[in-house]
Amino acid sequence: MAKPTLKIQTPEWAVPLLQPARYKGAHGGRGSGKSHTFAEMLIEAHIMDQGSRSVCVREVQKSLAQSVKRLLELKIEQMNAGAYFEVQEAVIKSKKGDGLIIFQGMQNHTADSIKSLEGYDRAWVEEAQSLSQRSLDLLRPTIRKPGSELWFTWNPALATDPVDALLRGEKPPPDSVVLEVNFDDNPWFPDVLRAEMEYDRGRDPDKYAHVWRGGYLQNSSSRVFRNWRVEEFEAPKDAIHRLGADWGFASDPTVLVRCHIIGRTLYIDHEAYMVGCEIVNTPDLFMTVPEAEKWPIVADSARPETISHMKRHGFPKIMSAVKGPKSVEEGVEWLKSYDIVVHPRCLHTIDELTLYSYKTDTITGKVLPILEDKKNHVIDALRYACEGVRRTQPSKPHNFTPLPVMHKW
Repeated sequence: MAKPTLKIQTPEWAVPLLQPARYKGAHGGRGSGKSHTFAEMLIEAHIMDQGSRSVCVREVQKSLAQSVKRLLELKIEQMNAGAYFEVQEAVIKSKKGDGLIIFQGMQNHTADSIKSLEGYDRAWVEEAQSLSQRSLDLLRPTIRKPGSELWFTWNPALATDPVDALLRGEKPPPDSVVLEVNFDDNPWFPDVLRAEMEYDRGRDPDKYAHVWRGGYLQNSSSRVFRNWRVEEFEAPKDAIHRLGADWGFASDPTVLVRCHIIGRTLYIDHEAYMVGCEIVNTPDLFMTVPEAEKWPIVADSARPETISHMKRHGFPKIMSAVKGPKSVEEGVEWLKSYDIVVHPRCLHTIDELTLYSYKTDTITGKVLPILEDKKNHVIDALRYACEGVRRTQPSKPHNFTPLPVMHKW
């Protein structure tokens, strides 16, 4: 009898997870598909090795309804893998071999009881943002079989949560693959969730940043930009377009943004954005912004060789940005002094205006007047684009006035 044909679809973001690693993690917002992907990885691992043993854990599990068991049952059906598994009331067994998938709550374990998991091949911690330090300290040395793995999926809450401190801290453990994944990485993101996401993006940027982009819960006062909105518009025929570029590296995006100014309003109507863009492909990326080759482009001066390359390949008006002490802070304050209107097609611009924030004291929760150096590649390009106007017409900086309210959902 022929074996059934399995149906396994792996999104591009998950490819690094297919190789062996002691720690595997995916964090991000709602709708990313990370739980579905890990569920499929688990089912595939048990098909490949029908003697494999896995434990799916949460911090608190009062019933199987709170576990990922139903998700795994769904994946067995969707993957046409029913011939390999026997789904029982409390566990999932392999039909051939002694393979087993069990479901437990870490809160119920003691140092003695958790020893029952020592021979397991992997542990998958779902909703890992809720995992306590005690549970993490119990789990890590328990799953110790040679070649065993620890899997974590979570929607981040606080940078101080144990899973974030371990896997996203300054010194993550060796042999770890930890990925950020959000709805725009999910090729099967459903329309009904897209409508919910778009509603939150337009109505509540802080909620959007946390729920959909996987940002940490933060004081609403830590958000840098509040002076913007998303709105469709067409640039006037006589608009003076201002373009800025920021160069990417291995994991950072190369960005080109186009804007124009009318009165005290800054309009952003086009962006180009690519992670891992090779220098030879950058001209093609920039050509996706209309008439980019016709207008001056002010670019990050850190990559003079890239600027020279662009001049030789269709962008003769590109020039280096002028940097100096406090140029970042002054440029950001200047942008804050304008009303900003973003065209809805500029998705990465919208994300960064939402997520760009001041640092927060991890102990006191106080917002500090120090800009975070992340989620700012489009912002940097926008600063460069407006550099000429800012230097000829400097605006009075805004005072930094943090608010005391923290939003939670």
